[in-house]
Amino acid sequence: MADPKGFLTTGREVAKTRPVAERVKDWNEVYVPGSLLPIISKQAGRCMDCGIPFCHNGCPLGNLIPEWNDYAYREDWSAASERLHATNNFPEFTGRLCPAPCEAACVLGINQPAVTIKNVEVSIIDKAWDSGDVTPQPPERLSGKTVAVIGSGPAGLAAAQQLTRAGHTVAVYERADRIGGLLRYGIPEFKMEKVHINRRIEQMRAEGTKFRTEIEIGVDIDAAKLRRRYDAVVIAAGATVSRDLPVPGRELKGIHFAMEYLPLANKVQEGDFVAPPITAEGKHVVVIGGGDTGADCVGTAHRQGAASVTQLEIMPRPGEERNANQPWPTFPMLYKVTSAHEEGGERVYSVSTTHFEGDEDGNVQFLHLVEVEFKDGKLEQKPGTERKIPAQLVTLAMGFTGTDQANGLVQQFGLELDERGNIARDADFATNVDGVFVAGDAGRGQSLIVWAIAEGRSAARGVDRYLTGASELPAPIRPTDRALTV
Repeated sequence: MADPKGFLTTGREVAKTRPVAERVKDWNEVYVPGSLLPIISKQAGRCMDCGIPFCHNGCPLGNLIPEWNDYAYREDWSAASERLHATNNFPEFTGRLCPAPCEAACVLGINQPAVTIKNVEVSIIDKAWDSGDVTPQPPERLSGKTVAVIGSGPAGLAAAQQLTRAGHTVAVYERADRIGGLLRYGIPEFKMEKVHINRRIEQMRAEGTKFRTEIEIGVDIDAAKLRRRYDAVVIAAGATVSRDLPVPGRELKGIHFAMEYLPLANKVQEGDFVAPPITAEGKHVVVIGGGDTGADCVGTAHRQGAASVTQLEIMPRPGEERNANQPWPTFPMLYKVTSAHEEGGERVYSVSTTHFEGDEDGNVQFLHLVEVEFKDGKLEQKPGTERKIPAQLVTLAMGFTGTDQANGLVQQFGLELDERGNIARDADFATNVDGVFVAGDAGRGQSLIVWAIAEGRSAARGVDRYLTGASELPAPIRPTDRALTV
């Protein structure tokens, strides 16, 4: 156990962010560099090492949280890193991007602020990189088996690293020009600087994983031919089809999916553009969608110099404390102020877009909306609440509906889909096609990064067992497992 009285003597303290006026002028991560280490050992000491650590249930990876909290409290950073990597291939990703369902399930959170598990996690892994504790782990011998992984997001990378370390020869295929999937082009630099991806890729290369960029399976290579070339295939292509908004005026110029807008801003940081082809500079920006992707659009618009930023959400504003119908240890829907929201803009809840209005050149100029409310379980418009707001750039951040089928991958493999339109799989993450497996959002549907990594690790076990007849790789989840909710 860490500090037996830590939760009584130490209050919750989180990472400090840089001043808004400073950070909106650059694309660096919003947190003050080095601000966690002076406080993190005491924060780790708030962990009670519960008899039943529900944080394990909140985390699909089954992270050994009390163990690495104890090591962090004692400042044994090497041991903490070992325990952290025992269940998580990429803790620097989850430590920055995961919404921390483990903290929602923290036993201390029943009647006090939860342990800052996410901050402890990122402190351990950053310290491990700085001290050289993160090194390549190549296999002792090769199996002679080959595996193709389609997609280089967190699920694909996790599956690839596990299978490479098991001795298989793995090649990762990515249709974009760089490895990382949504981590690379969907997550803004101010949330996670891409150096964290780059050094993991170099680690994986040193372990033996091969990477093939700018190759889209189904377009550049026929999926059936790929299957014949490899002993097994893992589809980790994500759920990349954006949910659209079919209202009058949708065809106007200046209305874009979030995943059309965000990657271009990231490409500027990669050096591909001097200025992004789609920019918020000097424009009234409206972001439709109240989730994390919407917040990413808000923060990006601030840094590009938007005249104003308004974020719309069709649902009512969540409360700031748990509702009775979302009891501990479930993950509650709470009002969340992200770093992007701290930087300005307006958030409007319980509204629905009715149509867009443009100018004579076909550019969007206004968004018309109406207030909505739930009646008898149905969403209804409130008469007399219609109004319009300026909108010269609109980003649609309303989530994703499934994996891409337009490129022919699903049809060429002959894959079966489930009732939600995701690629169907069995208990070993295997599809109906022999030797073809699926991991991540392509099989689960839109989800969190921590679930993607868990899926990649679990699918790797299924592949390893298929190739060798048995496997010692861990499988933290089943395909049917879901988040801890009511």
